[in-house]
Amino acid sequence: MKTAAINRLAPYVFIAPAAVTMLIALVYPLGYMIYGSFRSWDPSQKLGETEFIGLGNYIQLANDPAFLESLGVTLKFALVVVSIEMLLGVGLALLLDRSIRGMSVLRTLFILPMMIAPVVVGLMWRYMYHPTVGTFNRSLKAVGLDGVDWLGEYALMSVIIADIWQWTPFIFILSLAALQSLPQSALEASRIDGASPWQQIIHIKLPLMMPVLIVTCLLRLIDAFKVLEVILVMTEGGPGLSTEIMALRISRTATEFRELGVAAAMSNYLLMMLMLLTVGMFAFTRWQELRAARQRKMIEEEA
Repeated sequence: MKTAAINRLAPYVFIAPAAVTMLIALVYPLGYMIYGSFRSWDPSQKLGETEFIGLGNYIQLANDPAFLESLGVTLKFALVVVSIEMLLGVGLALLLDRSIRGMSVLRTLFILPMMIAPVVVGLMWRYMYHPTVGTFNRSLKAVGLDGVDWLGEYALMSVIIADIWQWTPFIFILSLAALQSLPQSALEASRIDGASPWQQIIHIKLPLMMPVLIVTCLLRLIDAFKVLEVILVMTEGGPGLSTEIMALRISRTATEFRELGVAAAMSNYLLMMLMLLTVGMFAFTRWQELRAARQRKMIEEEA
């Protein structure tokens, strides 16, 4: 009896340290932030001394043009970079999913950008975009064209290009791994049935890769919503608010404007957006699984 009780308790004993760590490192700070978002709080006050204002911070943000513009920039940035990165990453994986001499070297070169620290990436691209000594404008002037104000007139586009350069390899590596783990029997059967390479991609490879692609897309979306260092180094959110994403707005609200309650409410808005995004992606994945199960059932019934 004692042995049976010990066996039942053993999993909980082993998981207890991780559970305690999660409570301390995640649940407590999250609860602290949520609690602070309902109060008029600045750095000179302890949280317990602040005034409770209910949804005041949230209502203030909903009517704040600067916050709404920051939200729009964040959505635009995240959707554009992830869409292009998915297209490029999956396309490169499909293109290089074959026996090529020096493939290991190519993979190493492809993943180098994502291994560089974001601050270094920001500095590197900032110097390349420099109006007089930058690589891009010097190349344009060498062929008789005028220089471009990359970090002024085209600031958001310039930041998007830098992010695509850094994170497309992430999509490529995961997509290539998914491709190489596909069941060869399905591909062989499609070849025997006379499917062209394009038909194999559309009807065999991409559907089988979809679970991995959905998770990959979700990870990149979450990360794109939280990007900070590259934009901070390249543009500091300018010119104006054209590249000020929510993470940068939250940082400024807490440190420069000294409005901790408003910054906490802003963080909760971002958290809610990411939670809705995550739930939506998982719901889509579940719908696809159910759809595939129904199709398999129909095929079995017809057979």
